[in-house]
Amino acid sequence: MKKILLIIAVVAFTINLNAQVVTPQPSPLSKVEQKVGLTDVTIEYSRPGVKGRRIFGDLVPFGKLWRTGANKNTIVTFSDNVTIMGQLIKAGSYALYVTPEPKVWEIVFYYETENWGLPQDWSDKQVAARVNAEVTRMTDMVETFTIAINQITNSSATLEIIWENNYATIPFEVPTDDKVLASINEALNGTPTANDYYAAAVYYSQEGKDIKQAKEWIDTAMSMIDEPAFWQLRQQSLIYAKNGDTKGAISLAEKSLTGAKEAGNEDYVKMNFDSIKEWSEK
Repeated sequence: MKKILLIIAVVAFTINLNAQVVTPQPSPLSKVEQKVGLTDVTIEYSRPGVKGRRIFGDLVPFGKLWRTGANKNTIVTFSDNVTIMGQLIKAGSYALYVTPEPKVWEIVFYYETENWGLPQDWSDKQVAARVNAEVTRMTDMVETFTIAINQITNSSATLEIIWENNYATIPFEVPTDDKVLASINEALNGTPTANDYYAAAVYYSQEGKDIKQAKEWIDTAMSMIDEPAFWQLRQQSLIYAKNGDTKGAISLAEKSLTGAKEAGNEDYVKMNFDSIKEWSEK
């Protein structure tokens, strides 16, 4: 019995020796992953809080380089070459640094990403791009440092830096059009499917390209489908309307409306109803 009690005491003592206090990080790590068009954009950064302090012009001085967050430098990764405010940046990962001023921030994309905060030896040769971002003063205060990607389109988006009552925006463009056109050319010169023709037609229509070509492709796609879905008929009606074939557009929208009602899709019911009304009044 004494031996058993001794073993229990030793185990308990060992557990106590190995126990560690676990507390929240003051600037928790965050990761933003966003698809912009066909380009993957990832941001890894730490998020300090205001915590009653004055941030810009005090904790983060004006006119001095800042790590853009806390702890290790913020890292932005692009899967494709992108254009940031007119400057081409190749696919890859970059440290993001900021020199804040009251109205404009200088944003630096830096090749070397393995720094805890700022580089010990700054090198202009490591600068991939410098851009100036206008800063807007907000009425509401944001407690936690935030980097976001918003204003997303097929070919562009805006990288946003928000903290305290400051909001800076960095627009950038991605090579979606080049990649889509290359894929269309490759697919349609091979053995294209109905989905290939459909996707090519919708892209041409939505991006304001050759609408006659879009109509040719959408008609080919529909001829290859036994029973087109209501959402496919919806896109075909929009392409017909853009081609000036109002009568054909209304006929297709009516078919899409019927299919949407059967499927219980109220969004498409409303869209088709509104389009039919608009096109009938022309």
